[in-house]
Amino acid sequence: METRTVVAEFIGTAMLVLFGVGSLVLAGDYINALGISLAFGFTLIAIAFAFGRISGCHINPAVTLGVLLARRIDIRTAVQYWVAQFVGAIVGAAILFLLANQVPRLQTAGAFGSNGYGGRSPVGMGAGGAFLAEVLLTFLLVFVFLTVTHAVPMVGAEPVPVGLALAAVNLIGIPLTWASVNPARSFGPAIFAGGDALGQLWLFIVAPLVGGVLAAAVHRFTHLHPAGRAEQEEAHPPPATGPWGRMRGGHRPEAGGPETKGPETKGPEAA
Repeated sequence: METRTVVAEFIGTAMLVLFGVGSLVLAGDYINALGISLAFGFTLIAIAFAFGRISGCHINPAVTLGVLLARRIDIRTAVQYWVAQFVGAIVGAAILFLLANQVPRLQTAGAFGSNGYGGRSPVGMGAGGAFLAEVLLTFLLVFVFLTVTHAVPMVGAEPVPVGLALAAVNLIGIPLTWASVNPARSFGPAIFAGGDALGQLWLFIVAPLVGGVLAAAVHRFTHLHPAGRAEQEEAHPPPATGPWGRMRGGHRPEAGGPETKGPETKGPEAA
């Protein structure tokens, strides 16, 4: 386990909390749910392009759990990622807290971008509905992550659909619970919000993890595991002929070329 992968998860999670939750705390009255959702999605895309090749850019304990259950990382790596993610969320929330305190008349106590249900939900959703919503929304996010990525590093255009998925679940989840889908994202702001935010924090840790487990189970069912694919290809090797019925090397099987060990065609000199 390289130190830089842990550092990448730490910095990435801190940035997601600082800029994603920061869009809610500092600019929520101006950009509304759509702007906040896009801020989360765009931030994740940018971070993934920066750190995806280093750590895979999970920056979410639920994603790390899904990747662990998909057998792409071992338990030791997962624990190190979780520690880095939660510490990064605390640091990101601390920086945001210092910044928010510089804004006149901005209240941070009891709110501060934290998640909630019941009286702390924008629509008054109860604990049961909030739990179900967080499970389903996290399922979508983790399932998309597992589907578009095929190894630990996140490379190429893979960050784009994952970022769009995060923006989509925020669009749905912000009116319900302020959209967690990430235990670390909920943990950092709740520490500084205090009060009921800490009392309700358990739901926004447990429900996203359940969603991650569900996503890993469905992904294993719908997408063939690499080991299983390798065994299938070994049992049914590809045909010797390539496209358009030609042997590899350019000769047709019926042409009697060297690949088929057929009779050699004689030229005029042999006639």
